[in-house]
Amino acid sequence: MDFVLSEDHLTLQASAASFLDKEVNLSPLLKHGATVAEAGYDQLWAQITELGWPGIVIPESYGGLGMDLVDLCMIVGEMGRTLAPAPFFGTLAGAWAVEAAGSDAQKQMILQDVAAGSLKLALALKGVSGQDIRITTTSNETVLTGSKTFVVDAGSADKIVVRAEDGFYLIDATATGVSIDRLAWRDITREVCTLTLTGVPATRLDGSDTDPWPFVRDRLYLVLAAESAGGTAETLRDTVEYAKQRTAFGRPIGAFQAIKHQLAEIAGTSECATAAVQYAAWALSAGDARGSLAAAMAQSYASETYKAATHRNIQVFGAIGFTWEMKNHLYYKRARGNTELLGAPRQQREEIIQYLENEAA
Repeated sequence: MDFVLSEDHLTLQASAASFLDKEVNLSPLLKHGATVAEAGYDQLWAQITELGWPGIVIPESYGGLGMDLVDLCMIVGEMGRTLAPAPFFGTLAGAWAVEAAGSDAQKQMILQDVAAGSLKLALALKGVSGQDIRITTTSNETVLTGSKTFVVDAGSADKIVVRAEDGFYLIDATATGVSIDRLAWRDITREVCTLTLTGVPATRLDGSDTDPWPFVRDRLYLVLAAESAGGTAETLRDTVEYAKQRTAFGRPIGAFQAIKHQLAEIAGTSECATAAVQYAAWALSAGDARGSLAAAMAQSYASETYKAATHRNIQVFGAIGFTWEMKNHLYYKRARGNTELLGAPRQQREEIIQYLENEAA
């Protein structure tokens, strides 16, 4: 088994890095009181669609490029490294829900538009306590009423996939009865919203005889883990550069053992996080029986690694690392968000234990 990235993978990664380094501008967010509204959230989207990224893992039979999850991680890792503000996560999540749960006709209708860049999606998962989705079906239509919170990219979406008790439903984001309120989410490079539905017409995705959620969950774990691994690598680079430049007592602070220990810790865990992501991407793409286990492990480890790295980064920078004018806080907030968005790492560790117990039974 060869775990070395191919030349094609490295070329794709380098191309994504070059594009994002040139186009991503975080400076509007480096001020007190900045919000996601100032991130230029949709400005990158036209260029991203020209590059074909929305269709990268959509099967060729539905108009996509049909590439694998290792290819996707080359791009997502660079988006995490640069904190690229774009509705990519939500579109991937919604597309995977359609792929896993939709009928062939529904997939043909939706996924080809996603691949072409003309349709943005979001996936609504978590219900507001006591107000989760209620389904009313008549002879003419099915309507949804209730609320979902922490819906990534809902404000940018054209259509939203809503998870209900009996499956996934598709709604038009601009339909009467749909209310989308942007949350004051800690990570101002990512749009997170509350979705409220009042009698909204919906179409059930009815093409799957099995539970589609594990397929979607594993891939969302992988995307967050890839973002976190990319962010950790950038945090390491940023911290090392600062430690070389900042002097104390006539020496760069990176020469002091206390700083060296922190940099070594970030470097070691960064390498492990990247390896975990790449293995999970390979396992899921290959249909390996341990793909779900690998995805849960990657998300649990990479998210905690990212959070710890950004904490150490601010410690090394000292007082200046706490200021709005530095980008440190943006990475710290993304790390905290990635750790909790799909459930805390302890939840993934519980899933890992369950996988292993079932395997041993």
